[in-house]
Amino acid sequence: MSTTTEVKPKSIWSGGFSPFNISWGKMFMWFFLVSDAFTFSSLLVAYGTMRHRFTDIWPAPGDVFTHFPFIHGHVPLAYVGLMTFILIMSSVTMVLAVDAGHARNNKSVATWLGLTIIGGLMFVGSQAWEWYHFIKGSEEGTYILADGRFARTDEYEPGKLFIWHDHHKTVIEGAEAEKLKASAVKNIKGANLIENEYGNTPLFANFFFFITGFHGFHVFSGVVINIIIFFNVLGGVYKRRGHYEQVEKVGLYWHFVDLVWVFVFTFFYLV
Repeated sequence: MSTTTEVKPKSIWSGGFSPFNISWGKMFMWFFLVSDAFTFSSLLVAYGTMRHRFTDIWPAPGDVFTHFPFIHGHVPLAYVGLMTFILIMSSVTMVLAVDAGHARNNKSVATWLGLTIIGGLMFVGSQAWEWYHFIKGSEEGTYILADGRFARTDEYEPGKLFIWHDHHKTVIEGAEAEKLKASAVKNIKGANLIENEYGNTPLFANFFFFITGFHGFHVFSGVVINIIIFFNVLGGVYKRRGHYEQVEKVGLYWHFVDLVWVFVFTFFYLV
């Protein structure tokens, strides 16, 4: 009579240690970031699809985002470039905060995290300023002509009317320009979800509000979380715990937000 001994399979992960040698908190942060990356990717793909479909009437971002504080005249995309630089530098200070946490230097963690918060607040404030000018628009706005073309004025070049059609610009001055304004079907100032002065399609403003607004909400959320962590650092919470993993986790989120903005800046403003 023979006996059979059942061999139980060896557990890959008993729950005591992560197979990736990271804590459950970091693992779930990565799960969240990957899922969020899918959301931003779908938004950018949708934007690219609509821009390709309506190429003839899609406004060029360099002709829309031209304002810069205290500078008289057009400075295409300069302010957006400054915002990008601020956000990237805040990512650098976050790296230094995490590195200081590894060294158990509580004072340095607080310093670099504080600078990260300042950078985030500057970015959110700059985005609010950009939204304000985008919604307000120019003084005279855009004139929709009877033949479907749209004509814009320029506060820095009074008396001229710039007519855009199929990405070709025609400049008209004097009495003829005033005559076209008077015969225009509609005058649009600024931008909203229904119409905008920057082109014949409302999709441009819709994507601008949704993509930059969704990202701005992420940055604002990151700033709020960073502030909470900052006060915990000042209170010595993580020093008593003996590790600064919470700073690492919020650092992962902050780097993700910065990376997403690089893609938004590239595909929405530059391409």
